[in-house]
Amino acid sequence: MIASVRGTVQAVRLDAAVLEVGGVGLLVQATPATLAGLRVGSEAVLATSMVVREDSLTLYGFADADEREVFEVVQTVSGVGPRLALAMLAVHTPDGLRRAVAAEDLAALKRVPGIGHKGAQRIVLELADRLGAPAPAGVPDGPPVPAGDQRGQVVDALVGLGWNVRAAEDAVAGVLPDAAATIGPDDVAGVLRAALRALGGGRG
Repeated sequence: MIASVRGTVQAVRLDAAVLEVGGVGLLVQATPATLAGLRVGSEAVLATSMVVREDSLTLYGFADADEREVFEVVQTVSGVGPRLALAMLAVHTPDGLRRAVAAEDLAALKRVPGIGHKGAQRIVLELADRLGAPAPAGVPDGPPVPAGDQRGQVVDALVGLGWNVRAAEDAVAGVLPDAAATIGPDDVAGVLRAALRALGGGRG
């Protein structure tokens, strides 16, 4: 298995990045929050997990080894593949998932596009005691929500996760303190998480 990659960021898309490693461009699927931390032309290090199928080899990248471990563990649940596992980490941090499973918080799990009531119940049942303990209460899940310049990137990421444009735009507007505020490159992950919380489970 390819456990990690280090290389120069060649391109960043809504759902993936290209890292040049030893003269080879590797396409790495990742969450919007992970991608928001990458800069074209800069070096990046990602923890990775390779999913092998009969017709494809897909590399998934993560900000750290903990995200990768959670990504791999949640796929042991029947019906959860790599794309859904990645969507779970787009909506929740690893500790957010741990808390949802430990508290049997089905509503939190159903915020993930593609997870319904039965799927949430199955996740709680099959992952009990398998994700480890979350960080102590009071430790923040992600960065604060500031203002900046990439509003469209956040909206596009939400649309890519299954919400329509109007709902995505309303959610982003709702989490910013000022209607005229913009979102900077370093702020995308925080605003995205806040918007996902605001959207809850209602996709339109």
